[in-house]
Amino acid sequence: MLLTRRNTSNILKILFIIGFGYFFWLMLKITLEYIPLRADAGFLMIKQTEVTQRPEYLCFFYTHVYTSILVLLSGFLAILRKDFGIKNFHRTTGKLYVFLILFLAAPSGIYMGIFANGGLFSKISFVLLGGLWWFSTYKAYQLARQEKFEAHKAWMWRSFAFTVSALTLRMWKVSLVYLLHPDPMDLYRIIAWLSWIPNIVLVEYLIAKKYL
Repeated sequence: MLLTRRNTSNILKILFIIGFGYFFWLMLKITLEYIPLRADAGFLMIKQTEVTQRPEYLCFFYTHVYTSILVLLSGFLAILRKDFGIKNFHRTTGKLYVFLILFLAAPSGIYMGIFANGGLFSKISFVLLGGLWWFSTYKAYQLARQEKFEAHKAWMWRSFAFTVSALTLRMWKVSLVYLLHPDPMDLYRIIAWLSWIPNIVLVEYLIAKKYL
């Protein structure tokens, strides 16, 4: 049983690395669309009401875009240290991950969630996502400070489940458009919740089964 669990865990780690690497590259390509700063690039084309009526919106938007890609990378490197022996990165990348989320990425994400497409249903999801992202990251940091490292690891995985919602949102969006061709506003309402709920359910299951 122990050998089977270890093999399953190793397979999950390999798949995690391959999948993360591919989708991180796709996210990086999307991020590069917003360099240099413009008010009409990519997603901003459908947010011109916010751009023109709320001067702070662009600041929050670009804060979220630029920090989120660094959050993904630093979180991934912190995980590598624990499970794959890259020890020198963990403390530095972990601190960077926590700082970026608590002070930049999560607060800017919550702000953007207030103006999410898809109406109140989508807005509730994205604001809730931002709040849970902030809380799980703070909890993981607090447990590390208390040297409760097993609990810290579990909460860090929960935090990372919310972090990768940036990836899974786009996966669901492409899949649903290809399969169902939904109305754009209906699509936003669906992926607002699909982007993170399956992630955290999966992580909770893996934690309970001690695969993480």
